[in-house]
Amino acid sequence: MEATDETVQLVERVAALDIGKASLMACIRVPNERTAGRRRQEVAEYATTTGALLRLADRLRELGVTRVAMEATSDYWKPVFYLLEAEGFQCWLLNATHVKNVPGRPKTDKLDAVWLAKVLERGMCAPSFVPPKPIRRLRDLTRYRRSLIRDRTREKQRLEKLLEDAQMKLSVVASDMFGVSGRAILAALIAGQRDPQVLAELARGRLRSKISQLREALTGHFQEHHALLCAKMLDRVDAMTADIAEVSTAIEAAIRPYDAQVNQLDEVTGIGVTCAQELIAELGVDMTVFPTAAHLASWARFAPRANQSAGKNKPATTGKGNPWLASTLGEITAVLARSDTFLGERYRRLSRRRGKLRAIVATGNSVLTVVWHLLNDPNALYHDLGADFHDTRYHQRHQHNLIIQLERATGQKVTLTARDEPAAA
Repeated sequence: MEATDETVQLVERVAALDIGKASLMACIRVPNERTAGRRRQEVAEYATTTGALLRLADRLRELGVTRVAMEATSDYWKPVFYLLEAEGFQCWLLNATHVKNVPGRPKTDKLDAVWLAKVLERGMCAPSFVPPKPIRRLRDLTRYRRSLIRDRTREKQRLEKLLEDAQMKLSVVASDMFGVSGRAILAALIAGQRDPQVLAELARGRLRSKISQLREALTGHFQEHHALLCAKMLDRVDAMTADIAEVSTAIEAAIRPYDAQVNQLDEVTGIGVTCAQELIAELGVDMTVFPTAAHLASWARFAPRANQSAGKNKPATTGKGNPWLASTLGEITAVLARSDTFLGERYRRLSRRRGKLRAIVATGNSVLTVVWHLLNDPNALYHDLGADFHDTRYHQRHQHNLIIQLERATGQKVTLTARDEPAAA
């Protein structure tokens, strides 16, 4: 039989928590001092208020518990995890699908806590990635900023639909109807101006070359209720813009200890300062959590999962990963797709053969690999291989194959020499 490197892991003193919004069920398992090889357990219910959690921490400390595990139940795990972590306990956050109870037995909070404790003490689970406290604070800020940007985009889309309802085709002529010219025209419409010639004359800059088109586009039936709704929507857009700026200022202050890492990531084409901030907020800067770049890509669900049955490999999806990280990588890929870089050419080559969705995942995988190496080595610098990297490699391989074929056919050694340039006439 083949020996394995696995060792029997038995954590002597553990606690498992089945968490709800108002209360939690705690199962504590410790060795039985009277009977060797047997266990004692205590199951009790605690409220999720601060005072009750502190009493739970005192009880865990009294019984010498070294490891506490809990399932990632909505956001209810966060206050429990953070408080026990601050009390000095080793806290593990577990994916519910990884520790699912076996079928055929009753499901109660008490039984779930006992099952989770048994899985934990036998080392049959692995903790999910929970970043340290400074990164968690940064993550809260970056995620809220992205939510605000999404809400602002939705409000702008509502306003565009409102103008379509009024037969106002401003967005057809103006590339940015929320620019200087667009805002001036919208303000005039809200103020009661309906003459398309007067409205078109409010155009500024390059938009003045399209005044005749603006007159046609601004001829519609914009009414008073349209003006009311338009004013409210613009107020919401402006308010969210101010909020985004304020949150961005807080992010800049929170990420100041990681300016070196932000500058490293900013050197990569497609990763600007904003995306670099979001990457650090989602991944942290300590890459020892992920042993290799492949582990990082797998954790982010930007690598296909193994799906083998009866000796055959079957198609498999990547699964659902961190949606915030996926959004950031999607934005980076969109920029790369229009760039004359190695990663941009990689996306275009893959999209032609495998489709855009697979190309996005593969390019995101490459971006994560670059990010892992940069964050893993403070002295690492990014060097783009160039958009012609694949073609150059292909020509080199083709040339090598032709030389081998010629040597086999002639039985002689082939040496390449540079061709003389023709003399100028």
